[in-house]
Amino acid sequence: MRILLMVFFGLLGSFPTIGQDYWEQKDSVNGPPKASASAFSLGSIGMVVAGLDEVEFKRKSYVYSPFQNDWDETTSLGGAFGDGLQRASACGFSVENNGVIKGYIALGQAQTVPYLNDLWEFDPVTEAWSQKADFIGQPRRQAVAFVVSGKAYVGTGEGTAGLLNDFYVYDNQTNTWGQIADFEGTARRQAIAFSLAGNGFIGTGDDGTKRNDFWMYNPQTDQWILKAQFPGMARSGACAWSNYPTAFVGTGEGSDYSYLKDLYEYNYYTNSWAQRANLPGPPRKNAIAFCLNGVGYIGTGYNNEFLDDFYAYYQLVGVNEILGNEVSIYPNPAQDFVYVHSPNEVIQSILIINSLGDVIQEIKGNQLEKQLLNMQQFPSGSYHISVEFQSSKTFQTTFSKL
Repeated sequence: MRILLMVFFGLLGSFPTIGQDYWEQKDSVNGPPKASASAFSLGSIGMVVAGLDEVEFKRKSYVYSPFQNDWDETTSLGGAFGDGLQRASACGFSVENNGVIKGYIALGQAQTVPYLNDLWEFDPVTEAWSQKADFIGQPRRQAVAFVVSGKAYVGTGEGTAGLLNDFYVYDNQTNTWGQIADFEGTARRQAIAFSLAGNGFIGTGDDGTKRNDFWMYNPQTDQWILKAQFPGMARSGACAWSNYPTAFVGTGEGSDYSYLKDLYEYNYYTNSWAQRANLPGPPRKNAIAFCLNGVGYIGTGYNNEFLDDFYAYYQLVGVNEILGNEVSIYPNPAQDFVYVHSPNEVIQSILIINSLGDVIQEIKGNQLEKQLLNMQQFPSGSYHISVEFQSSKTFQTTFSKL
């Protein structure tokens, strides 16, 4: 199976590009049209769970294969005995530890219960759900979640006491929750969140008015840092995904109560935003999004009608000039080894980064043997290489391992 290759090159502190981005419509999401569902990626497949349609709250689950462009039904939330677990406005996230990836659904709203606090784990190998430790904060809906270094961070949302800004961390290795520093933005619901370069990010949402502020959480220091403001219309109910070193935020309900279809790209290194191609389908709020092998996906949602359409976003960029440097990284896709060729610069270090933005290996220049990287220990998927030279210049690219 060949992994779809998405390549970018960049210079730290500068991100000019050539090329263009584009969308393709894909197979519609199975089941009735819905909104406020939850989604996450499981390696090379995506998964959507639960949601709300014209009739009721749902607990059905579906998986998407980009190689087949097809959705298949899998085990409903809670399994055969999961009646009563139907919900919308829950958090969906996936966690990978020691090469094992699991999906999670937490919190949300049910037909007769406005705020939930349970947590469920999905095993993609057995296709089974199991209940995990309850969330220790107030029960809530319309919260956000991001994952950094194998731990999930969950917070904000709406509970019985109103809008919330508290935050918690879940360790799936010990099945325990702990509280971290409160989100320093205003208490809100229906924000977006993603992880990038070992940090968490939160932006937009509704605190009584629509917001467009944007914050980064550093788990090493337990601090929140205000970043460059989201440049689009303030909004809630948007969706987002990350593809290191960039992330994307789009759709939602604007401050004028219109439904939106625009898309913006955030660059981690430059702390800057750029507008990208609009979603070709109708505008919407409360859609789902995930990223598979460098390709972003958006689907479902609501715009006075429930939707089931589904689209792939291809982030195409060209080569930056790196002050006369020529750097080659090949073969791409790779099987076991990757060769880094830099005729004009001395390499200081090389970082190998997974699709979640976590550094999984650092190689010093004096540890390199003919600049040959051994990839045998890594599973198939999309990775990033960041090469730092003694001249302090930086080169980056994405490659795929078969």
